[in-house]
Amino acid sequence: MLKELVVNAAPHETRVALLENGTIVEVFIEREDETSIAGNIYKGRVQRVLPGMQAAFVDIGFDQAAFIYVDDVLDTASYTMYQKFEQDNDMEVDAEAENGAIETLNMAENHTSWKASLNQECNIEDLLTEGQEIMVQVAKSSIGSKGPRVTTHISLAGRYMVLLPTVDHIGISKKIGNEAERSRLKDLLLSIRKNNFGYIFRTQAQGIDKETIQKELNFLNKTWENILAKNKKASATCLVYKDLTITFRAVRDLLADEADKLIIDSKEEYTNVKNFLKKLMPDVKLSVELYQGRESIFDAYNIEGDVARALKKKVWLKSGGYIVIDQTEALVAIDVNTGRYVGKHNFDETILKTNLEAVKEIAYQIRLRNIGGIIIIDFIDMKKEQHREKVMAHMNEAMKNDKCQTNVLPLTELGLVQMTRKRTRRNLTRTLCKPCFYCNGDGHLLSGKSICYKIYRDLVSEAGDIMGNRFTVKVHPEIAQLLHGREKHLISSLEKQFSKPITIYPEPHYHIEEYHIFESLIK
Repeated sequence: MLKELVVNAAPHETRVALLENGTIVEVFIEREDETSIAGNIYKGRVQRVLPGMQAAFVDIGFDQAAFIYVDDVLDTASYTMYQKFEQDNDMEVDAEAENGAIETLNMAENHTSWKASLNQECNIEDLLTEGQEIMVQVAKSSIGSKGPRVTTHISLAGRYMVLLPTVDHIGISKKIGNEAERSRLKDLLLSIRKNNFGYIFRTQAQGIDKETIQKELNFLNKTWENILAKNKKASATCLVYKDLTITFRAVRDLLADEADKLIIDSKEEYTNVKNFLKKLMPDVKLSVELYQGRESIFDAYNIEGDVARALKKKVWLKSGGYIVIDQTEALVAIDVNTGRYVGKHNFDETILKTNLEAVKEIAYQIRLRNIGGIIIIDFIDMKKEQHREKVMAHMNEAMKNDKCQTNVLPLTELGLVQMTRKRTRRNLTRTLCKPCFYCNGDGHLLSGKSICYKIYRDLVSEAGDIMGNRFTVKVHPEIAQLLHGREKHLISSLEKQFSKPITIYPEPHYHIEEYHIFESLIK
């Protein structure tokens, strides 16, 4: 399978698309605002401690305060308990999470229980006080109305390893399955490690030699020393360490394992990428091309249209069926419909084919749109058990290509599939769109008939208080057309009832639901 990274770099925005056989499967967008701060380290100041939630708000210099849970506050007690817990439970760590985020393996069994034990021993008010200055790393950028989530457990991702300066633990990516290789890497690190820092080998570390490990270890340790030195001199609130840009993260994390070639349209960024590869990844021989075409690089690779379609609620299937994707604050609902597809043989086969086609498209759209959190999928109801099992088997298989952690529950009797997907960054819709200024995000407008009836009721209500001998109603042109046409009887009945003429005046700049009623005198 040919995998390519296409990078559209501009001063204000960088877009990276991952293509598989020419089809976009993931898109990453970074803009110069607070939505692209994941991985950055700040010296912040505690604004408010919330004992009832065992959390606190931390000012890191943005409009929205950052949020930190008690589990993410480093102290001597929690550090000691973490060491004891990992020894008791033989914990391993997965270093392949997006944006260098570190997630504990077997989270359901391990991570939750050690957090619970921390909550029993440590209270947020014992660890933080208002006005206190602390160094934190952004674990999750702001999503919607939620501010960024931060942690004092710092992690610094390199090419082959991730440094965890607050935890004494050596971990190896679960994707390195060979036990001999896992033992070799651990022994190599133990032979050269001169501190109690934690280190995690990433998938790319498989087969690397001692000299390469030593260079990476020295680089990460030096970076951490520089961060500590800058934090000591800096005053809250300020940026202490800025993570790599999205282009360099794509080169570091995706280019070797997820893609075979990188094409970029900026000469400056092209030079920077080549220097980055030469300095930090000299052993990697990959194709990096400078795009010099006249049209936009995203247009040349037919990406722009795919991104635009990924913002629409309705997605058509090849058979004529379709899925509808509704994103709410709490969850995402996906509905499957047969649409124009009527089948060829019988009703059950029509439903099965639509559901199977929908499974493939749903998995693709979830990954492309970066939909996270709780996801509810409403498949068309299937009567045969073997059909239900077949759909679920295809669903589980389709989600295997997704790097984000997912959990798919069995199909319910109502034909619903409940699943969760780890939310690491804003989804595509939240990144590129904002709530409609017409409907304020409701997704609905009053119908023309409803607006006409509302005007009718207001005219009746205000008629007794108006001293003039005529009415003027200013409305949107579409409503004016209705009141002069199909709904003309409303105005005629009121003119007859009040013995006063009513003039409908169109105002092109009005919102469709906006109108104003005026009184005037006829001389």
